[in-house]
Amino acid sequence: MFFLVTGVAGFIGSRVAASLLKAGHQVLGIDNLNDYYSPALKDARLAQLQGNAAFTFRRMDLADHDALLQLPERDDIDRVIHLAAQAGVRYSIENPFAYASSNLTGHLSVLEFCRHAARQPLLAYASSSSVYGDNTQAPFREDAAVDSPVSLYAATKRADELMSQTYAKLYGLQQIGMRFFTVYGPWGRPDMAYWSFTEKILKGETIRVFNGGQMKRDFTYIDDAVSGVMAIATETPHFESGRRPHHIYNIGHNEPIALLDFIATIERATGRTAHKQMEPMQPGDVTETCADITRMQTDYGYAPKVALSDGISRFVSWFREEMLVE
Repeated sequence: MFFLVTGVAGFIGSRVAASLLKAGHQVLGIDNLNDYYSPALKDARLAQLQGNAAFTFRRMDLADHDALLQLPERDDIDRVIHLAAQAGVRYSIENPFAYASSNLTGHLSVLEFCRHAARQPLLAYASSSSVYGDNTQAPFREDAAVDSPVSLYAATKRADELMSQTYAKLYGLQQIGMRFFTVYGPWGRPDMAYWSFTEKILKGETIRVFNGGQMKRDFTYIDDAVSGVMAIATETPHFESGRRPHHIYNIGHNEPIALLDFIATIERATGRTAHKQMEPMQPGDVTETCADITRMQTDYGYAPKVALSDGISRFVSWFREEMLVE
């Protein structure tokens, strides 16, 4: 099959593209290569894909809808995996307009692209566990109430889901939303806690621990997240006859880890002791995330395999080698 992957230079996007190419598919990847974090890291991810004859890259901003419509491959695409977005809960407080352009206009642009494409491809798009807000009914089920976001980032991802639901109703556009839960691993994002904690611990610097460490996260190793995306993107979707063709799935590990236990895991992997500075809860943060993955297990046989201790060990090894930090 021929796939369009947006955000292909990103953490999840680059790994999904690599898996598609390995499986023998053709991939057209697009990314605007913005500087939210180091473009050099994005270039390095792309370099691993560009030696494959089945991969084509185009630098493009999804908010430029006219440019997207002019893609010469437009009517040949079988499926779209939309992973491009402005990430980061805290950054959404500092720079809200970046989220309107990338997450709202960008998502609408992709919807219109799929709607008017000759094959009207299946659209699998990235949402986020942040849409659950500070939900206390863990584990979080896909049918839980998600009308109380606590960050602008979460609000934009929920808005994307609602736009997709509307396009499924109006135009019969087949879509699957993927709510990712704290994806981590090699080639990840420097703005994520596991990266910054590892770097600071290795350098002997102090790490900031919010809410006194009284938080839990459902950490999902990158290989497990990619296995979920691959299943959704390549298999026949499970849409019920007579109902709008739009499903949402959690992609997580279903094993929330306390923040202080998470830090202890990094300490063991690095062989170093963290210097902690306890701080209050930050605006936009939530106390716990936990994915109910029953729907993914039932429909796609999804089964995360990598425990946190193994995943963090792999990341620390990669970080020491690639970032040259000891």
